[in-house]
Amino acid sequence: MNTCRIADLRHKEVVSIKDGACLGCVSDVEIDTSCAKLLAIVIYGKLKCFGLFGRHDDIIIKWSDIEVIGADTILVSQCPAMRPKKRNRIWSTLFGG
Repeated sequence: MNTCRIADLRHKEVVSIKDGACLGCVSDVEIDTSCAKLLAIVIYGKLKCFGLFGRHDDIIIKWSDIEVIGADTILVSQCPAMRPKKRNRIWSTLFGG
């Protein structure tokens, strides 16, 4: 039986087996406290302009979509849908975008 602590999951790279894209590193997990079941891993969204403009949306990957948990990498079968970035009207007006 292989065991893994939640602390061991943090900072592991998450890679989609569909296209080989690196989605980021595990930042957090979701747990159902009523039945002590791990529901999903969470990858925090990347910072926008060094965090001055907030973050992109977090990526949530259901536990059922995880295929393999390796020493440094987690392979997932489903690549979550990414929302297109909305352009900031001020920046597009100033810079002609």
